[in-house]
Amino acid sequence: MIIREIQPDDNKSIETIMTNCFKEFGMPISGSSLEDEDVKQMYEGFQGKRAIYYVVEENGKVLGGGGVKQLQGATNDTCELQKMYFHPDARGKGFGKMMFDLCIKAAKDFDYKFCYLESASQLKNAIKIYKKNGFKHLDKPLGNTGHVICGVYMLKELT
Repeated sequence: MIIREIQPDDNKSIETIMTNCFKEFGMPISGSSLEDEDVKQMYEGFQGKRAIYYVVEENGKVLGGGGVKQLQGATNDTCELQKMYFHPDARGKGFGKMMFDLCIKAAKDFDYKFCYLESASQLKNAIKIYKKNGFKHLDKPLGNTGHVICGVYMLKELT
C-alpha cells in the first residue's frame, strides 16, 4: 500500500468509503460531513494553499483517506483534521497512524498552531489514536462545520 495526494479520479472512491463507514458504524447522514459540499469533489475541495488530502492505495484501488485544511469559521491559526475514513481492508495495518502523522506534519508545515477535529462517539478506535497523539477533549465545538451529529470535539496544539 502507498499513501499519496488525492487525484481527481479518486473522488468517487473516497465518497463511497465514507458512505460505507457511516453505514457500518450506524451513524446518521443528516447533519454529518457526508453533507459537506466537497464530499463529491474531494480533490477540488482540498486545493487551497493551506490544504491537503491524502489517500491510501493498494494495487490501484483507493482504500481510505484523510486531510487537513482551515477550520471553517475559526481564526486562520486553526486547521481541521477532516474526512479520515478507511475501507475495512486497510484497517489494523498502521495506515491510520501513518495518515494521521502525515496530516499533522502538513498542518505544521502550513503554519497552523492548532489542529481541531470532530468525531462521532461510535468511532472509538479513531478517538483512541487522537488521544494517544496529544488531542484533548473540548466541551463544545469550534468553528462552524455544521456537523451536528458529532459529539466528540478535540484540539491539539501544534507548536
